[in-house]
Amino acid sequence: MNSAYHHRVAVPGELGGVTSSGLLSTSRHQQSDGYPALIVPLGSTEQHGPHLPLDTDTRIASAVARAAAARLGGGWLLAPALSYGASGEHEGFAGTVSIGTEALRLLLVEFGRSACIWASRLVFVNGHGGNVEALAGAVGLLRAEGRDVSWSSCMVPGADAHAGHTETSVLLHISPEAVHTENVVAGNSAPLSELMPAMRAGGVAAVSAVGVLGDPTTATAVEGERYFADMVDGCARKILAWTPNGHGMLT
Repeated sequence: MNSAYHHRVAVPGELGGVTSSGLLSTSRHQQSDGYPALIVPLGSTEQHGPHLPLDTDTRIASAVARAAAARLGGGWLLAPALSYGASGEHEGFAGTVSIGTEALRLLLVEFGRSACIWASRLVFVNGHGGNVEALAGAVGLLRAEGRDVSWSSCMVPGADAHAGHTETSVLLHISPEAVHTENVVAGNSAPLSELMPAMRAGGVAAVSAVGVLGDPTTATAVEGERYFADMVDGCARKILAWTPNGHGMLT
């Protein structure tokens, strides 16, 4: 099975691989108004239990954004991923690097202000729930300033919270070589609403010694393929239905 993260599917264009002069002179990089639109994966660098890599959220956001851009066709450019987010709840585990909500909000605002000088539209594809507050604030400000910016999540209905069945299944599909299956252990599967009081006080480490919220022992690549397809379908459908100056989040 090909990995959608390492063995990239073809997309109309990737921002890092085009030249500045070619950006506005090649029709395949342009919308009908003559300017490109930009799709930007947003992830995190944080612990995902003993079996998943620190860049799990970034891998998922990148793979979803890449597949969605391929489906959308000409005029959409895929930006390099933003790989650091608001992950303070995971700082009890080594490897986590969190820039916090306010720094992330400012980063997204300045990213949008700069990119929208030449891009007609901009959508962030988010792979980490902890980024939502910063995204909502940044996108709201950018839209208030007159920029056509929005965002979409990579969530699927019924997903467990963190490094459990859902994320592990998706990684088994898009990056199976990155999953340490020999280290898979079940975590805390209690509803997130029950865990939040303890997590607010002590982070994920307060409710799960292994950093897992859910049960990755049941994960399969087959399930991951289905989850991933739902993520891509949802993202592409929302972008296609996105009307200029609509709501900030694509729902």
